[in-house]
Amino acid sequence: MTQAARKPRTSPAVDPAEAYFEKVRAKGMGPLWKVMGELMPTTPRPLEVPYQWKWAEIRDLVYESAKVVSVEDAVRRVLMLLNPGLPPGQAAVTQTLYAGIQIILPGEVAPAHRHTPNALRFVMEGEGAFTTVEGERTILRQGDFVTTPNWTWHDHGNEAKGPVVWLDALDIPLVNALSAMFYEDFPAKSHPVQDAKNSSQRTYGRGLRPAGEKRDRSYSPILNYTYRSALEALESMPASAVSPVDGRVVEYLNPLTGGSVLPTMDAFLQRLEPGGQYRAHRHSSSKILMGVEGEGRLEVAGRVFDWKPFDVMVVPAWASHRLVPTGRAPSILFSYTNAPVLRALSLYREEVQ
Repeated sequence: MTQAARKPRTSPAVDPAEAYFEKVRAKGMGPLWKVMGELMPTTPRPLEVPYQWKWAEIRDLVYESAKVVSVEDAVRRVLMLLNPGLPPGQAAVTQTLYAGIQIILPGEVAPAHRHTPNALRFVMEGEGAFTTVEGERTILRQGDFVTTPNWTWHDHGNEAKGPVVWLDALDIPLVNALSAMFYEDFPAKSHPVQDAKNSSQRTYGRGLRPAGEKRDRSYSPILNYTYRSALEALESMPASAVSPVDGRVVEYLNPLTGGSVLPTMDAFLQRLEPGGQYRAHRHSSSKILMGVEGEGRLEVAGRVFDWKPFDVMVVPAWASHRLVPTGRAPSILFSYTNAPVLRALSLYREEVQ
């Protein structure tokens, strides 16, 4: 072949747009117009998925954990509830909420510490254990709802004859997303007890407060909201206040502000009547539900979960869901959400269907 017949080598054509994007990426930038739909979808696209943990299937594992690790080594002997829709290794039940189940044996004390995440606790089994928060000690009974506000010293112990188990609810994923996590161990195993009579409930739980008191804290002054008082509130609720989606429902409140019990989480106890017909709805907050008494069915985003006492269920943000009582007796459920954060940022929406 002659020199003239040879074809000249040519470089592959370079896409001018791709060359431009490469220069943009090299400067730590990116084109918004390529990801606009992902960044701003028309409705929320939460990573968490509807899910259920059946107490009958996990109870033995919770109790077995007491044989595997001591409370001194564990600090908190808790099995976390991990949503399968979230990235592996993320300790969360939704993108902003955490849930776990804690067990404490007779004679044990889970050492005192404090942290910036807020915490809620709902007693599932047993009674006679205690929680101490900022020097106030309360004795726990089944169904009691206990608050542990952010950056308050707290420890747990068990002076009863049997194990006590409760649901732990915290805003750990939210705090970590905001890079606001702080943690500190108390120099002693237990925080000094200054009040062993649960006086906060008796002082503030009657719609009263000490005259002239000024509080600059954003959380409820009440440590323990007893199950008995919450049930009485449900039973005495007038028919005009019954929700078409949630039945008889009461919110655990900060009595000084009328707002949520903690600045980042609210909590509820509700009662569904046998044969009751309740409408579906959805809201921009994610929600964790736990059966307490009776039984029922949760229909959420095309999934169906039949629940019994202490089953835990996830309702993702903006997922359509409906509650159906299936037993012959009233059904009681406990729940908590991240709605206070959304309301504070003017992001909360709700739609009855």
